[in-house]
Amino acid sequence: MSKVVCKTKRIGGGFGGKETRSAIIGAAASVPSYLLNRPVKLILDRDVDMMITGQRHSFLGKYKVGFTNEGRMLGLDLEIYNNAGNSLDLSLPILERAMFHSDNVYDIPNMRVRGRVCYTNMPSNTAFRGFGGPRGMLVAENWIQRVAVELKKSPEEIREINFQKEGYVLHYGQELQNFTVPRICDELKSTCDFTEARKEADQFNLQNRWKKRGIAMIPTKFGISFTSKFMNQAGALVQVYTDGTVLVTHGGVETGQGLHTKVAQIAASSFHLPLNSIFISETSTDKVPNSSPTAASASSDMYGVAVLDACEQIKAWMEPIASRNKHNSFAELALACYFERIDLSAHGFYRTPDIGFDWNIGKGAPFSYFTYGAAFAEVEIDTLTGDFHTRTANIIMDLGHSINPAIDIGQIEGAFVQGLGWVALEELKWGDADHKWIPPGHLYTCGPGTYKLPSVNDIPLNFNVSLLKDAPNPKAIHSSKAVGEPPFFLATSVFFAIKDAITAARAEVGLNEWFPLDNPATPERIRMACTDDLTKPFVGPDYRPKLSV
Repeated sequence: MSKVVCKTKRIGGGFGGKETRSAIIGAAASVPSYLLNRPVKLILDRDVDMMITGQRHSFLGKYKVGFTNEGRMLGLDLEIYNNAGNSLDLSLPILERAMFHSDNVYDIPNMRVRGRVCYTNMPSNTAFRGFGGPRGMLVAENWIQRVAVELKKSPEEIREINFQKEGYVLHYGQELQNFTVPRICDELKSTCDFTEARKEADQFNLQNRWKKRGIAMIPTKFGISFTSKFMNQAGALVQVYTDGTVLVTHGGVETGQGLHTKVAQIAASSFHLPLNSIFISETSTDKVPNSSPTAASASSDMYGVAVLDACEQIKAWMEPIASRNKHNSFAELALACYFERIDLSAHGFYRTPDIGFDWNIGKGAPFSYFTYGAAFAEVEIDTLTGDFHTRTANIIMDLGHSINPAIDIGQIEGAFVQGLGWVALEELKWGDADHKWIPPGHLYTCGPGTYKLPSVNDIPLNFNVSLLKDAPNPKAIHSSKAVGEPPFFLATSVFFAIKDAITAARAEVGLNEWFPLDNPATPERIRMACTDDLTKPFVGPDYRPKLSV
């Protein structure tokens, strides 16, 4: 594996020129001195915010794949290009994770991955859920589809015969452990009755000319840990009070993902207390300094163990008092410890063990473990308008022994719908010379009128999420697994189900070869890919719309 940062020539003007600097200096000179050091609150409307704020990175993948007549992979030569925008920001680690995940779950004996971060004249793009991993996996699923078309086999068959196995050494040198993808896919096939769903979709397509249905089943494998080793550390402060309550402060930020709830559960279980005896303090660097970002799906793991470490320290200090006399409650024990001058406050710390990657040799173990999952989706498209709706989505994920299944299932559902926006709805369009009503370089899709977010109508009509049973994870707190980012990629099952439906539409006019479909699969792209007599005067069967970002 190799990575480079390449710079392309900036076109056009932009901020920071001599005239702009002069204007800024002149404006600053006219401001009273007592106002210069005061904070400024800037409230932007949505249009301006979207124009100046970085978005998700767009990726371009170029691949060469070698395979046998049975569909077994022999080799992959892959180049990944990442559009960073006008500054590097987090583009390099995002590229790294895309490179790490560019095999998805497939056994590729010979593999070379080269990544490039591209400097372009656009707002600087930044991190988003999945942090590059979904881009690498999406490229992998595209060449799986291409191989299936070449061999006239189903993509599911190509996937299954190329699954990695327990103990498999990944292309960056890490050994695969507790690999449950085959088991997940078998269970998902049974749950959704994949064979029957395939027959019903084919029968529907035979009976309907202008509406088509498609199905797809997509697996995922997502590495858990920051790929920068130094960031895999966490601290916590736990304080026990004489009334039996516990105050927990940790370095993570609660952003609605349930981090505080899980941390409180861990503390409650350690002290054998009800959850209402645990209080979470506001995250603050005067209590827990030098915190790593709340990201990479690693926060529950790291801060959970840090809190547990602090709790176990306090329990060890309380043990002599507890063994000397019987106490009717935790509050009595805490008060007795206080009278004996026992410290009831402890700092916990955790560093993720056995990880590290050397970019000089392209080998190492960047991840502590992997979260696995698979999703089945069935969609129906209108070939005349390109409109679609998701009829069914079934998801199974291996989250070990979940600390809080309700939170985890909610995270899976939210990630899937958010991912659906990425693969099928949300498209950035910039002005160019071909569209005179949008000035070149200006963002056209800068508000909800043009930039389509998932709504309640986009949620699958039949939406089922379940967690794999009897799959403990020895690498994380209480045998659990991280859940935040791994399920995002599963929304690509909708994307490939759309492509399956388009394939059925193209078969009506005798087109059975592979065809390109870039994400997002917007209604416009779906309509133009459904080649028929109405589109033939304008585009050919291999028409590829202009790439947006």
